[in-house]
Amino acid sequence: MTAVEASSADLELRARATGFVRARVRALGGRRVIEVDARGERNAGALVRSDGQSIAAGARAAREQRLPLLIRIASSGADAGEGVAALDGWAGAAKEITANSGVVPSIAIVSGPTVSGPALMLGLVDHVIMTSEAYAFVSGPMMVEEFTGVPVSKEELGGPSVHDRTSGVASFVAGDEEEAEALAAELLAFLPDHTDDHPPTIATTDPVERPTPDAYEVLPPSANGSYDVRDIVGAVVDDGYLLEPHANWAANLVTAFATIGGRPVGIVANQPQTVAGTLDIPASQKGGRFVALCDAFNLPIVTFVDTSGFYPGKDTEWRGMIRYGAQMAFAYARATVPRVNLTTRKSYGGAYIVMDSKRMGNDLALAWPSAEIA
Repeated sequence: MTAVEASSADLELRARATGFVRARVRALGGRRVIEVDARGERNAGALVRSDGQSIAAGARAAREQRLPLLIRIASSGADAGEGVAALDGWAGAAKEITANSGVVPSIAIVSGPTVSGPALMLGLVDHVIMTSEAYAFVSGPMMVEEFTGVPVSKEELGGPSVHDRTSGVASFVAGDEEEAEALAAELLAFLPDHTDDHPPTIATTDPVERPTPDAYEVLPPSANGSYDVRDIVGAVVDDGYLLEPHANWAANLVTAFATIGGRPVGIVANQPQTVAGTLDIPASQKGGRFVALCDAFNLPIVTFVDTSGFYPGKDTEWRGMIRYGAQMAFAYARATVPRVNLTTRKSYGGAYIVMDSKRMGNDLALAWPSAEIA
């Protein structure tokens, strides 16, 4: 009997393993998922080799059973008492989590300290949800102060607000674990169990043929006037509802999940409220990764374009604007899901190219009457 065929009761994997990490099959929001619980109380949650092996087993089971992976983590890192053996266990876990990329959705809930190697795990999953009590960093405050001479608290270094607004590690911040789990379930509602499946249809009473004159009315009279692009997007999607990961990071680009006619779609939109909707490095990273995720899990992409170009500056160029701007172009050019592009006001220069322009391979390119493309 496979895990998928198991009864409604939770099914534990590696039940006799030493260490504190446990993996099981469970229900989340009416869906079957593989949950890996790596929240340790002993020794600040330090991971021994067996813990790494249990994480790896859970990730591998998710891939083999074609089920989403949910990781709950609070760990101070590898157990120093085990030395290289503990590091070896973590390396195996990282390998298995990476193998899941683009195959099954993966979500991590961070509910406490997540330090060193386990912190890197957060960069391997599709979405990270941090609770208000969590923090995460590779090098802690003592090491930072010793190396730089600048004292810093763990909250300043890797608290939820830092990863929500500055680093982009956190897709969402939740008040507690219950809220975090509800967010994880809502995320999964837009995603299929695996890459060979279709996203589930979400019931709605909002008719597809509904006129949307209010969308065009959002544009200000001035060509340089500011507005919230979410007002336009909200007028187009079902019930005006968006689930927006990374809402506070790279706010000049909106990426969100929504439905049209009950079918989940990915939304990418320039945000004129922030640096006039220009593209910079964080926005390019955010957009490129989101487009790739939508492509992996069969979500059509609707792109709303209103940008005057890339954000100019010496520092931006020195930090790799060329490489990161190309990352977004690469994601669009590689995507095989249906793609619709709408230019609402302006689409200029290199940003025109990377915002899913016609020659980038979209299926339908639209423009409002007042739009300018140059």
